[in-house]
Amino acid sequence: MENYIIAIGAIVAAYLIGSINFAVIFSKIFAGKDVRDSGSGNAGATNTLRTVGKKAGILTFVFDALKGYAACAIGKAAFGYVYAATANELFCSAYGAYICCIFVMLGHIYPVFFGFKGGKAVACSVGTFAVCCPIAIILGLTGFVISLLISKIVSLSSLIATVIVVGVSVAYQFLVKGITYNILPVVIMSLIAGFIVFIKHKDNIKRLIKGEEKKISSKK
Repeated sequence: MENYIIAIGAIVAAYLIGSINFAVIFSKIFAGKDVRDSGSGNAGATNTLRTVGKKAGILTFVFDALKGYAACAIGKAAFGYVYAATANELFCSAYGAYICCIFVMLGHIYPVFFGFKGGKAVACSVGTFAVCCPIAIILGLTGFVISLLISKIVSLSSLIATVIVVGVSVAYQFLVKGITYNILPVVIMSLIAGFIVFIKHKDNIKRLIKGEEKKISSKK
């Protein structure tokens, strides 16, 4: 029982780590205001960049990515420990990484420390997939940069990167890992992570369809 508590603790920790909203923290440090009261009202790196400044925006992105990485690393290690102690396949390290990926994203979107009003979990997911599937995040970031240089639209680039990351993560499981006992849950959790990002961008998608989505300035 004690071993299983470790796994549960990792999941709870992932949510709590996700609930540390760096957009709000850095906007208050650099501008003395809550970023959620400015611009789009989203507590994320892009809105922080637009309404507070480059330094705050970059720090928000970096720390959001780091918290995603930390949460998944903890989940991977905790579940791996439980699996080694119990040989229970439900607690393989891959499950720990992906489950904590989802929970840290949920913490970022619905932060218990900040009134359950957070961001869209894009930067956070960069860190999570750096643990879950590093090659996916490398290709995803490459796609993001190329799209941003061409379109100058962060939301569009984020969505394209999400499709790449989830697609590569799923393909990696089939082509590299092979058909194993844990492939279906891992694929499902990858798709859930991508679905979360798309749902949080539903308003952006509507504006993209109408051609009304804001572009980021060349200077920023």
